[in-house]
Amino acid sequence: MLKWIRKLVYITGAIILISICVNMFFGPHNIAAGGLTGLAIILESLMGLERSTVILIGNLALLVVTFIFLGKEIFLNTVIGAILLPVFIGIIPQITLVSDTMLSMVVGSVLFGAAVSVLYFNNASSGGTSIPPLILKKYFNVSTSVGLFFTDGVVVILCLLVFSVDTFFYAICSIFITSAAMNYIENGINKKKMVYIISDQNDLIKDDILHDVGRGVTIIPVIGAYKQNERQMRMVTLDKKNYQHLLSIVNKHDEKAFMITDTVSDVHGQGFTYESGSV
Repeated sequence: MLKWIRKLVYITGAIILISICVNMFFGPHNIAAGGLTGLAIILESLMGLERSTVILIGNLALLVVTFIFLGKEIFLNTVIGAILLPVFIGIIPQITLVSDTMLSMVVGSVLFGAAVSVLYFNNASSGGTSIPPLILKKYFNVSTSVGLFFTDGVVVILCLLVFSVDTFFYAICSIFITSAAMNYIENGINKKKMVYIISDQNDLIKDDILHDVGRGVTIIPVIGAYKQNERQMRMVTLDKKNYQHLLSIVNKHDEKAFMITDTVSDVHGQGFTYESGSV
Protein backbone atom coordinates (compact mmCIF):
# COMPACT_ATOMS: atom_id res chain seq x y z
CA MET A 1 0.00 0.00 0.00
CA LEU A 2 2.79 2.43 0.90
CA LYS A 3 4.51 1.62 -2.40
CA TRP A 4 1.38 2.46 -4.38
CA ILE A 5 0.79 5.66 -2.41
CA ARG A 6 4.36 6.77 -3.07
CA LYS A 7 4.02 5.94 -6.76
CA LEU A 8 0.72 7.84 -6.96
CA VAL A 9 2.37 10.90 -5.39
CA TYR A 10 5.19 10.79 -7.96
CA ILE A 11 2.76 10.35 -10.86
CA THR A 12 0.50 13.15 -9.66
CA GLY A 13 3.43 15.50 -9.12
CA ALA A 14 4.75 14.77 -12.62
CA ILE A 15 1.32 15.37 -14.17
CA ILE A 16 1.01 18.70 -12.36
CA LEU A 17 4.44 19.72 -13.62
CA ILE A 18 3.52 18.78 -17.20
CA SER A 19 0.31 20.82 -16.91
CA ILE A 20 2.27 23.83 -15.65
CA CYS A 21 4.67 23.51 -18.60
CA VAL A 22 1.80 23.40 -21.10
CA ASN A 23 -0.33 26.21 -19.62
CA MET A 24 2.39 28.57 -18.41
CA PHE A 25 5.44 27.96 -20.61
CA PHE A 26 4.37 26.46 -23.98
CA GLY A 27 0.77 27.53 -24.53
CA PRO A 28 1.22 31.31 -24.09
CA HIS A 29 3.91 31.31 -26.80
CA ASN A 30 2.18 28.76 -29.10
CA ILE A 31 5.06 26.31 -28.69
CA ALA A 32 3.51 23.01 -29.79
CA ALA A 33 6.52 20.89 -28.85
CA GLY A 34 5.05 17.57 -29.87
CA GLY A 35 2.80 15.22 -27.99
CA LEU A 36 -0.92 15.31 -27.45
CA THR A 37 -0.47 18.51 -25.45
CA GLY A 38 1.18 20.14 -28.46
CA LEU A 39 -1.63 18.93 -30.69
CA ALA A 40 -4.11 20.40 -28.20
CA ILE A 41 -2.37 23.79 -28.43
CA ILE A 42 -2.58 23.65 -32.24
CA LEU A 43 -6.27 22.65 -32.31
CA GLU A 44 -7.12 25.28 -29.71
CA SER A 45 -5.61 27.98 -31.92
CA LEU A 46 -6.99 26.55 -35.17
CA MET A 47 -10.50 25.45 -34.13
CA GLY A 48 -11.08 26.91 -30.67
CA LEU A 49 -11.24 23.49 -29.00
CA GLU A 50 -10.44 23.25 -25.30
CA ARG A 51 -7.01 21.77 -24.57
CA SER A 52 -8.36 19.52 -21.85
CA THR A 53 -11.05 18.11 -24.16
CA VAL A 54 -8.58 17.25 -26.94
CA ILE A 55 -6.23 15.58 -24.46
CA LEU A 56 -9.03 13.57 -22.85
CA ILE A 57 -10.34 12.22 -26.17
CA GLY A 58 -6.86 11.36 -27.40
CA ASN A 59 -5.92 9.65 -24.15
CA LEU A 60 -9.04 7.49 -24.17
CA ALA A 61 -8.10 6.17 -27.60
CA LEU A 62 -4.50 5.52 -26.61
CA LEU A 63 -5.50 3.70 -23.44
CA VAL A 64 -6.78 0.89 -25.63
CA VAL A 65 -3.38 0.66 -27.34
CA THR A 66 -1.65 0.66 -23.95
CA PHE A 67 -3.71 -2.25 -22.66
CA ILE A 68 -2.99 -4.31 -25.78
CA PHE A 69 0.77 -3.72 -26.10
CA LEU A 70 2.04 -2.76 -22.64
CA GLY A 71 0.03 -4.86 -20.24
CA LYS A 72 -2.21 -4.37 -17.25
CA GLU A 73 0.23 -2.66 -14.84
CA ILE A 74 1.28 0.12 -17.21
CA PHE A 75 -2.31 0.42 -18.38
CA LEU A 76 -3.47 1.07 -14.80
CA ASN A 77 -0.65 3.57 -14.25
CA THR A 78 -1.47 5.23 -17.56
CA VAL A 79 -5.16 5.47 -16.65
CA ILE A 80 -4.16 7.58 -13.68
CA GLY A 81 -2.03 9.93 -15.77
CA ALA A 82 -4.43 10.00 -18.70
CA ILE A 83 -7.28 11.12 -16.46
CA LEU A 84 -5.28 13.49 -14.26
CA LEU A 85 -3.64 15.36 -17.16
CA PRO A 86 -6.80 16.83 -18.74
CA VAL A 87 -8.10 17.58 -15.24
CA PHE A 88 -5.03 19.59 -14.24
CA ILE A 89 -4.79 21.17 -17.71
CA GLY A 90 -8.31 22.48 -17.09
CA ILE A 91 -7.59 23.57 -13.49
CA ILE A 92 -4.17 25.22 -13.79
CA PRO A 93 -4.51 28.80 -15.12
CA GLN A 94 -3.30 29.59 -18.63
CA ILE A 95 -0.95 32.47 -17.86
CA THR A 96 2.34 33.75 -19.26
CA LEU A 97 4.80 32.94 -16.51
CA VAL A 98 7.88 33.96 -18.54
CA SER A 99 7.49 36.72 -21.13
CA ASP A 100 10.64 35.89 -23.11
CA THR A 101 9.81 33.12 -25.61
CA MET A 102 13.29 31.59 -25.70
CA LEU A 103 13.62 31.42 -21.91
CA SER A 104 10.09 30.07 -21.57
CA MET A 105 10.86 27.36 -24.12
CA VAL A 106 14.11 26.30 -22.42
CA VAL A 107 12.75 26.21 -18.86
CA GLY A 108 9.53 24.53 -19.92
CA SER A 109 11.38 21.87 -21.95
CA VAL A 110 13.72 20.96 -19.10
CA LEU A 111 10.84 20.70 -16.62
CA PHE A 112 8.75 18.75 -19.13
CA GLY A 113 11.58 16.26 -19.74
CA ALA A 114 12.07 15.79 -16.00
CA ALA A 115 8.36 15.18 -15.47
CA VAL A 116 8.09 12.62 -18.27
CA SER A 117 11.20 10.80 -16.95
CA VAL A 118 9.55 10.54 -13.52
CA LEU A 119 6.50 8.97 -15.17
CA TYR A 120 8.61 6.50 -17.15
CA PHE A 121 10.59 5.60 -14.04
CA ASN A 122 7.30 4.63 -12.37
CA ASN A 123 6.14 2.64 -15.43
CA ALA A 124 3.50 5.26 -16.10
CA SER A 125 2.77 8.02 -18.56
CA SER A 126 0.47 10.94 -19.13
CA GLY A 127 -0.98 9.18 -22.14
CA GLY A 128 -0.72 10.85 -25.53
CA THR A 129 2.42 10.37 -27.57
CA SER A 130 4.33 9.21 -24.51
CA ILE A 131 2.75 5.79 -25.13
CA PRO A 132 4.55 4.97 -28.45
CA PRO A 133 8.03 5.42 -26.88
CA LEU A 134 7.12 2.86 -24.20
CA ILE A 135 6.06 0.43 -26.92
CA LEU A 136 9.28 1.04 -28.89
CA LYS A 137 11.28 0.53 -25.68
CA LYS A 138 9.57 -2.76 -24.89
CA TYR A 139 9.61 -4.37 -28.34
CA PHE A 140 12.60 -2.76 -30.08
CA ASN A 141 14.78 -1.57 -27.14
CA VAL A 142 14.70 2.00 -28.41
CA SER A 143 15.48 4.62 -25.76
CA THR A 144 12.37 6.42 -24.56
CA SER A 145 14.07 9.78 -25.19
CA VAL A 146 14.72 8.82 -28.83
CA GLY A 147 11.22 7.40 -29.24
CA LEU A 148 9.63 10.55 -27.88
CA PHE A 149 11.75 12.66 -30.24
CA PHE A 150 10.43 10.89 -33.34
CA THR A 151 6.79 10.64 -32.28
CA ASP A 152 6.70 14.33 -31.39
CA GLY A 153 8.15 15.24 -34.78
CA VAL A 154 4.77 14.71 -36.44
CA VAL A 155 3.09 17.32 -34.22
CA VAL A 156 5.94 19.78 -34.80
CA ILE A 157 5.40 19.56 -38.56
CA LEU A 158 1.76 20.51 -37.99
CA CYS A 159 3.02 23.44 -35.94
CA LEU A 160 4.75 24.81 -39.04
CA LEU A 161 1.46 24.75 -40.95
CA VAL A 162 -0.50 26.61 -38.26
CA PHE A 163 1.95 28.99 -36.57
CA SER A 164 4.96 31.02 -37.69
CA VAL A 165 8.34 29.67 -38.78
CA ASP A 166 9.85 31.07 -35.58
CA THR A 167 7.40 29.06 -33.48
CA PHE A 168 8.21 25.97 -35.54
CA PHE A 169 11.91 26.25 -34.70
CA TYR A 170 11.12 26.92 -31.05
CA ALA A 171 9.17 23.66 -31.03
CA ILE A 172 12.09 21.78 -32.61
CA CYS A 173 14.50 23.19 -30.05
CA SER A 174 12.07 22.26 -27.31
CA ILE A 175 12.03 18.62 -28.43
CA PHE A 176 15.83 18.50 -28.47
CA ILE A 177 16.05 19.98 -24.98
CA THR A 178 13.32 17.71 -23.63
CA SER A 179 15.03 14.68 -25.13
CA ALA A 180 18.41 15.75 -23.72
CA ALA A 181 16.93 16.32 -20.26
CA MET A 182 15.29 12.90 -20.30
CA ASN A 183 18.46 11.22 -21.54
CA TYR A 184 20.50 12.86 -18.79
CA ILE A 185 18.03 11.88 -16.10
CA GLU A 186 17.74 8.31 -17.39
CA ASN A 187 21.46 7.74 -17.95
CA GLY A 188 23.38 10.59 -16.38
CA ILE A 189 22.28 10.73 -12.77
CA ASN A 190 23.17 7.09 -12.11
CA LYS A 191 26.65 7.22 -13.65
CA LYS A 192 29.34 5.20 -11.91
CA LYS A 193 33.11 5.08 -12.04
CA MET A 194 34.87 1.92 -13.19
CA VAL A 195 38.53 1.93 -12.14
CA TYR A 196 41.35 -0.40 -13.18
CA ILE A 197 44.43 -0.40 -10.93
CA ILE A 198 47.86 -1.98 -11.43
CA SER A 199 50.21 -1.53 -8.50
CA ASP A 200 52.96 -3.21 -6.52
CA GLN A 201 50.74 -2.70 -3.46
CA ASN A 202 47.66 -4.40 -4.83
CA ASP A 203 46.75 -6.23 -1.64
CA LEU A 204 46.94 -3.14 0.58
CA ILE A 205 44.87 -1.15 -1.89
CA LYS A 206 42.34 -3.97 -2.18
CA ASP A 207 41.93 -4.28 1.60
CA ASP A 208 41.30 -0.55 2.02
CA ILE A 209 38.77 -0.54 -0.80
CA LEU A 210 36.91 -3.46 0.75
CA HIS A 211 36.85 -2.06 4.28
CA ASP A 212 36.97 1.75 3.90
CA VAL A 213 35.04 2.27 0.66
CA GLY A 214 32.81 -0.76 1.04
CA ARG A 215 32.99 -1.82 -2.61
CA GLY A 216 33.90 -5.18 -4.07
CA VAL A 217 37.14 -5.72 -5.98
CA THR A 218 37.68 -8.01 -8.95
CA ILE A 219 41.16 -9.47 -9.61
CA ILE A 220 42.11 -9.74 -13.27
CA PRO A 221 45.39 -11.38 -14.44
CA VAL A 222 47.17 -9.30 -17.09
CA ILE A 223 50.39 -9.56 -19.10
CA GLY A 224 52.46 -6.54 -20.15
CA ALA A 225 53.14 -6.63 -23.89
CA TYR A 226 56.63 -5.10 -23.71
CA LYS A 227 58.34 -7.28 -21.07
CA GLN A 228 55.72 -10.04 -20.96
CA ASN A 229 55.49 -9.61 -17.18
CA GLU A 230 52.53 -11.25 -15.51
CA ARG A 231 50.69 -8.86 -13.19
CA GLN A 232 47.37 -8.63 -11.42
CA MET A 233 44.94 -5.80 -12.09
CA ARG A 234 42.23 -4.73 -9.67
CA MET A 235 38.87 -3.58 -11.01
CA VAL A 236 36.37 -1.72 -8.86
CA THR A 237 33.05 -0.04 -9.68
CA LEU A 238 31.85 2.67 -7.34
CA ASP A 239 29.73 5.80 -7.02
CA LYS A 240 31.19 9.12 -8.13
CA LYS A 241 31.08 10.40 -4.56
CA ASN A 242 33.54 7.66 -3.49
CA TYR A 243 35.97 8.21 -6.34
CA GLN A 244 38.13 10.80 -4.53
CA HIS A 245 38.33 8.48 -1.53
CA LEU A 246 39.61 5.73 -3.83
CA LEU A 247 42.24 8.06 -5.27
CA SER A 248 43.48 8.93 -1.79
CA ILE A 249 43.77 5.22 -0.94
CA VAL A 250 45.80 4.46 -4.07
CA ASN A 251 48.07 7.47 -3.59
CA LYS A 252 48.63 6.54 0.05
CA HIS A 253 49.97 3.09 -0.83
CA ASP A 254 51.51 3.67 -4.27
CA GLU A 255 51.83 7.09 -5.91
CA LYS A 256 53.18 5.42 -9.07
CA ALA A 257 50.22 3.08 -9.44
CA PHE A 258 48.80 2.81 -12.96
CA MET A 259 45.08 3.63 -13.07
CA ILE A 260 42.46 3.75 -15.80
CA THR A 261 39.11 5.33 -14.95
CA ASP A 262 36.00 5.12 -17.08
CA THR A 263 32.50 6.51 -16.56
CA VAL A 264 29.68 4.04 -17.06
CA SER A 265 26.06 5.00 -17.55
CA ASP A 266 24.47 2.36 -15.38
CA VAL A 267 25.32 -0.61 -13.19
CA HIS A 268 22.98 -3.45 -12.28
CA GLY A 269 23.43 -6.25 -9.81
CA GLN A 270 24.71 -7.03 -6.37
CA GLY A 271 25.51 -3.97 -4.29
CA PHE A 272 23.98 -1.49 -6.77
CA THR A 273 20.41 -2.36 -7.75
CA TYR A 274 19.84 -4.24 -4.48
CA GLU A 275 21.60 -4.21 -1.14
CA SER A 276 24.06 -6.95 -0.35
CA GLY A 277 27.60 -7.54 0.80
CA SER A 278 30.76 -6.90 -1.16
CA VAL A 279 31.25 -8.76 -4.41
